[in-house]
Amino acid sequence: MHPLHLKAHYLAGNSHSPLIISNLPVRHHHLPPPTAVYTMKRCRQAEPRNKPTAKVVDIEDISFSAKEIPKIRASLLEWYDEYQRDLPWRRISKGKSDVGIEERERRAYAVWVSEVMLQQTRVQTVVDYFNRWMEKWPTIHHLAQASIEEVNEMWAGLGYYRRARFLLEGAKMIVEVGGEFPKTASSLQMVKGIGNYTAGAIASIAFEEPVPVVDGNVVRVITRLKAISANPKNSTTVKNIWKLATQLVDPSRPGDFNQAVMELGATLCSLAAPSCSTCPISHQCQALSLSMNDESVQVTDYPMKVPKAKQRHDFSAVSVVEIVEEGSQSDSRYLLVKRPDEGLLAGLWEFPSVLLEGEADLAYRRKAVDRFLKQSFGLDMKKSCKVVLREEVGVYVHVFSHVRLKMYIELLILHLPGGMNFLQKKQETTTMKWKCVDNKVLSTLGLTSGVRKVYTMIEKFKQSGHNSVPVKTRKKKRGQN
Repeated sequence: MHPLHLKAHYLAGNSHSPLIISNLPVRHHHLPPPTAVYTMKRCRQAEPRNKPTAKVVDIEDISFSAKEIPKIRASLLEWYDEYQRDLPWRRISKGKSDVGIEERERRAYAVWVSEVMLQQTRVQTVVDYFNRWMEKWPTIHHLAQASIEEVNEMWAGLGYYRRARFLLEGAKMIVEVGGEFPKTASSLQMVKGIGNYTAGAIASIAFEEPVPVVDGNVVRVITRLKAISANPKNSTTVKNIWKLATQLVDPSRPGDFNQAVMELGATLCSLAAPSCSTCPISHQCQALSLSMNDESVQVTDYPMKVPKAKQRHDFSAVSVVEIVEEGSQSDSRYLLVKRPDEGLLAGLWEFPSVLLEGEADLAYRRKAVDRFLKQSFGLDMKKSCKVVLREEVGVYVHVFSHVRLKMYIELLILHLPGGMNFLQKKQETTTMKWKCVDNKVLSTLGLTSGVRKVYTMIEKFKQSGHNSVPVKTRKKKRGQN
């Protein structure tokens, strides 16, 4: 009787997805199995008596065999040693293992910064940001002395600004308790902003702790190795992928191995166009075996495609308020407000804006802006300030991961009685944080890409000569339309 040859296939959608195991003759590892795995629907159909029976196994029972693990480790590390990309953070983190604590911590800091930057961001984009960051703050002690404004300025353009704030807060936290960098994955997770993935990366790469990492690339590699088509976002699936990743970690080279799996997922084992013919572990890949024996199955079926959450559509009226001296715009300043410390774009500077309930006409938007400026700064368009120019500039749509924000942008040029002193007096009576800056300072601030786009639209509008037209003339033209 032939020994059992196990071939697993998780069924999509269930938290405890069953898999079908067929009793097939053992084949040499480089040959695909001779038969395809049945889905549950097929299993319920009548089958010829000479076909093997199938049994259901819980998803939590899947694991890598004692024969698979050393082959996968050796093949991946050999491939990584030869084909790994030359990246600046790897130059810092690689080298001799018998180094002092100061060098270890320097490596850990570099890994931390790079891993945080790489979340939701392409490698090509991160390289320049990483180099500039490390040049300005080469150690965790240098970073701990920085301000959030400096950090946001350096981060501008990378998006997901909460990552930058967590890096700064984490650095301050470590330095405040003595400055010694945590060396284990468990202790690293005590630092604000460091989760299990980042902790595993730092601990394994910088301190050689044999712990796994699981990101999108690792999920893709493991689900294809084991043909897991269960929902990769499901908590049970995630838990078992971490378990499988733990099995695979090479205890002698944990950091290199973890980077090898991530590198494979980022290059050869890509989402849409995997290069299976050059993959170092294709012989162990069950998704590839299934695809070679069943035309209805493709390697890219794994991991299961999960529908993205529907984007929320938001609308806002953005008023770029420029304050000028009487009869001159050469010494103008822009009003900026600081967003709340929690929520979307927390703690970042932007032009005054009002969130709308939906699409709104010009009159409604202006009333909403006027109400906000009066309540927040005492700027009354009819009484306390002179409107030099108020003109619609355009519409800009900024897309976040889960929000589509449509912004109606206006330029509002004001002359205040008493100049900037008028606003300074109001600053004492408001809890909102704000400041006025000239265009030179504005160009150096760590503004989001959306705010920079708005400012660019304002600059182009001005260059077209529109701001030379008095506001009363503009109102007349709008009335004629």
